[in-house]
Amino acid sequence: MQSDTIERRQGPRALRVVPFLLAATVSTALADGLHPDVFQTESHLSSLSFPDPIGQDCPAPKGALTLSNAIDEALCRNPATRLAWATARQQAAQLGAAESAWLPSVTANGADSRVAGDHLNTLNQATSATQTSRDAAVTLSWTLYDFGGRSGRIESARQLLNAATANLNAVSQATIAQVANAYYAAHASETALAAARTTETNAAKSLEIAKTLQSGGIQTLGDVLQAETAYQQTVIARVDAERAAADARGALVVALGLPAGQSVTLAPEAVPSDVPTLGARLPDLMAEASRQRPDLTVALAARDAAQADLTVAKSAGRPTITVGASRSYLNTPGVVRENYKTIGLNVSVPLFNGFGTTYGIRSAAASVKEREASLEQTRLNISLDVWNAYHDLNAAIEQLTHTAALVKAAEANEEVAVGRYQSGIATILDVVTAQSAAGTARQTRIGAEYTWQVARAKLALALGRLTSAEPLAQVGLR
Repeated sequence: MQSDTIERRQGPRALRVVPFLLAATVSTALADGLHPDVFQTESHLSSLSFPDPIGQDCPAPKGALTLSNAIDEALCRNPATRLAWATARQQAAQLGAAESAWLPSVTANGADSRVAGDHLNTLNQATSATQTSRDAAVTLSWTLYDFGGRSGRIESARQLLNAATANLNAVSQATIAQVANAYYAAHASETALAAARTTETNAAKSLEIAKTLQSGGIQTLGDVLQAETAYQQTVIARVDAERAAADARGALVVALGLPAGQSVTLAPEAVPSDVPTLGARLPDLMAEASRQRPDLTVALAARDAAQADLTVAKSAGRPTITVGASRSYLNTPGVVRENYKTIGLNVSVPLFNGFGTTYGIRSAAASVKEREASLEQTRLNISLDVWNAYHDLNAAIEQLTHTAALVKAAEANEEVAVGRYQSGIATILDVVTAQSAAGTARQTRIGAEYTWQVARAKLALALGRLTSAEPLAQVGLR
């Protein structure tokens, strides 16, 4: 008979367990991979002008590599930008977690247990039976008011997200500057190598001239030896230029986020023959930097987050008001069945926690002062960055003007010296000196071109506008 009773309970018990199985399934699914952005916190990242590289395929560059292509490759592949994006996404999730405090929390608990064995019944007689107990409860808890603690945590998370987003902007611009520097360095090293080869070729021609004149009895063996010495020096300089070019190319490839052995071909990057002047006023550039520098945004957001944390610290010593509700069911053999609902308003008032709240407030207030000082230091650093970058670009523009004239004069002097030596008017020392001066002038010109390219990138970075290759042309005013 007892067995029949147990069989009849199988159906109702299964029906009662189904809702809890469904709840457990939904909860497990959310924990295992269904993570919707309910509060749309990642929408804060959509304002960025940089593409999100996470989950994207970044194919290796093909064909001649332009600066624009190099920047796109680095923004997609460089580990620094990927790390900054992951950090910003993490902080967006932290904001969502903080905003979830506005909603109630609901918890479901259920149990269905069976006990089989011998026990004493109400007549104090030994009997063997199986007992089934069931209980279920759904509980809701909702914080109504906590004197700013919840809103303070949300504001702090929001400001930290603003800081993470601005830091992502700063890292991306720094990556662009790094790539531009490496790209122009690679170009300069290749141009320097070509110039070294030209100098070597000219020295070889002078050596042949000296040998020809010496064999004809016009010049002495000393001229040949001096020309040979100069030629060997140019060979050594060319080998050193080849090493520098390989180093620069490896640095560029790594800046793109590729292994150092990856082969790339650089597209031509000409410097304008007419050097542009920098017409922008320095005060205007400083004002622009104060509006758009991402590190200033980071410092401002950090200050605001610290102020929100101070609000949270103060709320720790104030009451918390919550509302709670539950629906419970309990069925145990031999006990009156329970089936009830509860609702209540709870007020929690902290009275004393060993002065922990006091020191928490003091710590948060000190953190605000710290962030304010850091903000002021950032403003000073920005003004210095713009000041230095502005004058560096001005100096680079002047160097371009004068080195163009230097190369023209040095190469003309080299040509004249060789002609005079062939005519027997000049000495081999005149030729070697002129060729050395011409080689130095060409290298100086290459250095000036590189300095000008990098100075433009430096100014664009100082202004906070280095979001692509285009601002380089804008600050150079070409």
